[in-house]
Amino acid sequence: MSTAPKVSALRGGHVTLAAAAATFLATQRTANPNTNRACSSAIDRVIDRLGRDRPLAEVTDAEIGTALAELWGASAPATWNRNRAAVASWQSWCQTKKHWAAPSVPADAERRKETADETRAVAKTTIHRLLSRRDIPLRERALWRMLYETAVRAAEILALNVEDLDLETGSGR
Repeated sequence: MSTAPKVSALRGGHVTLAAAAATFLATQRTANPNTNRACSSAIDRVIDRLGRDRPLAEVTDAEIGTALAELWGASAPATWNRNRAAVASWQSWCQTKKHWAAPSVPADAERRKETADETRAVAKTTIHRLLSRRDIPLRERALWRMLYETAVRAAEILALNVEDLDLETGSGR
């Protein structure tokens, strides 16, 4: 007695790209507000390019790859990888969780190599040596000291007025 392999039927031939995206973005997978924002931004841009009311089952892998390339092909590797991952996660979810006929991200739209940021913090002794130099104007030394000791953005420091500084407590308003 031979047993036939178990086959599961694909559903969702009528599901539009917009409906599939909305269903995915309402799941626990994207419950974190930051994840939801990043995913919805990438997915919405792709489905706008492909047609919001278009059936998910009619979209091909090549069209997904083309949309990714047109939207983020010239972007930095981290941007490309983030948006590619959001779209790939959505498509994978449609296929595996909902069993909808959905395209995949094509192989030629592979992840890009990101270069690690090897920037190190400047050693405290180096900062103190710079701050003690007399050939550097006081204004620059004061700016460097405030940036180093407070770890705030340069724009925030530069927006301070002298009147906003409390020298006794070493704070600013």
